[in-house]
Amino acid sequence: MSSDEIVWQIIGQQFCAFKIKTNKAQTFCRNEYNVTGLCNRQSCPLANSRYATVREDAGKLFLLVKTPERSHLPSKLWQRYKLPNNYSKALSTIDEKLIYWPNFLIHKCKQRLTRLTQVQTRMRRIAAEEERLGEKLVPKMAPKIRHREQARERKAEAAAKLERTIERELVERLRQGAYGDQPLNVSESIWKKVLNAMERDGEGQRDKDMDKGLDENGEEADWSEEEDDNLENQVEYVSDIEESDEELGDLEDWLDSENEEEDEDEDDDESEESETEKSGNKRKRGRAIKMKNKKPRQEEKEKLMLTNDLTW
Repeated sequence: MSSDEIVWQIIGQQFCAFKIKTNKAQTFCRNEYNVTGLCNRQSCPLANSRYATVREDAGKLFLLVKTPERSHLPSKLWQRYKLPNNYSKALSTIDEKLIYWPNFLIHKCKQRLTRLTQVQTRMRRIAAEEERLGEKLVPKMAPKIRHREQARERKAEAAAKLERTIERELVERLRQGAYGDQPLNVSESIWKKVLNAMERDGEGQRDKDMDKGLDENGEEADWSEEEDDNLENQVEYVSDIEESDEELGDLEDWLDSENEEEDEDEDDDESEESETEKSGNKRKRGRAIKMKNKKPRQEEKEKLMLTNDLTW
């Protein structure tokens, strides 16, 4: 316990990273395990080896207890007990776990439990109301970002007012005829607004012919449809389709390619036939047979017949 006094003398009188000083006499503590949020000897979680507090984690409440027996184990310094959702049962659990502890810590833990329970109840009520209304909670922005967005909104609003003023001035000039009958640098929507306003005021009349699609010469816009009907009634007879020079050239190229392919096929067939004949002759070749020469005898007979004729 003497070490607790030494720690408090250092952090209480000199420097502490969790200490927050204000203009008032009260000093606050931002340590997450502080049970009261105040910087004093009883509430300091660093200067008390025996300490207890209540914290919230993932929507659930826990009782955290620190004892001197676990001071040599920093990873197991705090012992955590889950508190029931029922408020009365949670209070009884605190009384049971802190039965021999100082009344100050027991009372402050119960106060913290009460406050956290109220916060959870209010959050559930707000969430249910937002779900019923279909709204979402907008997160709070930093002051710098909020001021920047407000400045942008003011500038955008001023620009919108200026644009509306310019638009009204242009519309008024168009109605007065300052730009002629056919302004070129004005959007079609503004020009339609002017025409509609003039029609309502009785200053202008709608051109029905232009609405139906008639041009300046009085010709109807559906002249193409009538021509189509007339063409359907007319019948023409023409010769065969005349092929263009390109088509003829393509046809000649195609025929030449076919002839070349046929010639190549014939050459291949002839070469194959000659090879087969040679191989067949080699296979069928046998003993050569000598044919008798009958020409000399025929010549002798002819000579005898001629001599007989001459003698007669």
